[in-house]
Amino acid sequence: MEKILYRSTNRASEVVDFKYAVLKGQAPDYGLYMPVKIPFLKKTEIDLLKGKSYSQIAFSALSKFLENEIPSEKINEIVERAYNFEVPLEKINENLYILYLDRGPTASFKDFAARFMAEIMQYLADEENLNLTVLVATSGDTGGAIASAFFDKENIKVVVLFPEREITEVQRKQMTTLNKNIIPIALKGKFDDCQSLVKMAFNDPELKNLNLTSANSINISRLLPQSVYYFYAFSKLNFEKIVFSVPSGNFGNLMGGVIAKKMGLPVEKFIVAVNENDEFPKFLETGEYKPVIPSRKCNSNAMNVGHPSNLARLIDLYGGWIYDERSIDGKVIKHGVLKEKPDMKKMKEDFVSFSIKDEEVKETIKKYYQKYKIILDPHGAVGIAAFEKSNIDEPVISIETAHPGKFPEVIKEVLGIEPEMPETLKNLISKEEKFIVLENNYNIFKKFLKDLK
Repeated sequence: MEKILYRSTNRASEVVDFKYAVLKGQAPDYGLYMPVKIPFLKKTEIDLLKGKSYSQIAFSALSKFLENEIPSEKINEIVERAYNFEVPLEKINENLYILYLDRGPTASFKDFAARFMAEIMQYLADEENLNLTVLVATSGDTGGAIASAFFDKENIKVVVLFPEREITEVQRKQMTTLNKNIIPIALKGKFDDCQSLVKMAFNDPELKNLNLTSANSINISRLLPQSVYYFYAFSKLNFEKIVFSVPSGNFGNLMGGVIAKKMGLPVEKFIVAVNENDEFPKFLETGEYKPVIPSRKCNSNAMNVGHPSNLARLIDLYGGWIYDERSIDGKVIKHGVLKEKPDMKKMKEDFVSFSIKDEEVKETIKKYYQKYKIILDPHGAVGIAAFEKSNIDEPVISIETAHPGKFPEVIKEVLGIEPEMPETLKNLISKEEKFIVLENNYNIFKKFLKDLK
């Protein structure tokens, strides 16, 4: 089989191999790398996934992308190390199943991508004898997952930017209590500001000696493993086709599912569940894209994204082209310029999208606790509420993206109880924090990076 190559969504950079795409993170033209060709699994191959463990399914799916890049035995070692925790799928009623992606070390679905990515980057850094600086912007759970996955990795520093006032105490402490090679920064701004600074740094020639790469889902090595849990969930059920309800912020979660569908997984439709940052449902409805700038602050804080990075990939897959208009020095002049419309008819066949308000999130948490005795986190509640609005009567798998124990304030307000904290997080609150606070200014951030030892 030929090696799979990767191209930029902005169409002005060279086609590259997997190693280059991972270590570069973002293409030089500010686009996101996409596989030139998405490998296809036959129905017989998908049927063979039934009964396999998560790591075995990960090997089967990801080897399709990596088999000419990384030795098979090394891929197997990586997925065995990365996926050593439970991934429950629970039937709630005749139409609804919940896939719990909150059992990893940081109690978030971000662990699935972060742990694979850390192993891949360590392997590539060792192969190339490189010292890497990983930059990541987080609206909540990504930072903790990346910090945990990369903690104490040799020759890799991790700089994490988070919006100073828009993440929970638990989420913050997952990043700020590790130290060593993890460097957390509280930015006086929004998630979109964090993301913008990271993107500018990648293409700054004055920072080239730092070997910067990304740990956000703009990095292809974090996106591809997110396709695996869709295959895993489907393998557990005896259905010909399935619908997924996907809580969506920066759209990496959704893109993982879309890649799985393009690989042959029989997904009938995706319910794209967003909070009050409603740019995508409005785009589906009107065909006009208007980002929400600044993003709206909601209790499902990891989804407070008004201009999702991965929308560029999604629109690209459906034949369109969207990009951020930039000045010569890389600053964004205009967000989300839709230069070529995608196939809107096909998108409307594959996606339905709903914006869920904070009050609806609370009502859903309360309803499902009273009816089923389960506690949803705010993000999972967005997915469930969107499923209910869809009125789809086929089997739906809704994704629970984080453990409710990470959001005790919301759960206590709605249910009057303290959610049980997962074992991995119980000792966090008493730990000492170490982080710095920066103004939302690229030159200040750039100086900080240049001064890193």
